[in-house]
Amino acid sequence: MPEIKYEITKAIGTLSESSKGWKKELNLISWNDKEPKYDIRDWAPEHEKMGKGVTLTKEELIELRDVLNRIDL
Repeated sequence: MPEIKYEITKAIGTLSESSKGWKKELNLISWNDKEPKYDIRDWAPEHEKMGKGVTLTKEELIELRDVLNRIDL
């Protein structure tokens, strides 16, 4: 399996942190030298390992924001 290349171009924020130090983060990431996308996933303390996550375009992130704004918490 080919290695996945990534670069965190902008760290936006941490959503949570586990007792083992892994953080669920929202970042802008360039995957395999492509246009950066918004990404939510768990990261090990030094970003040396990552969990599964979801990657969103700017338009999808805007739609997610709008959906979240419509729910009654």
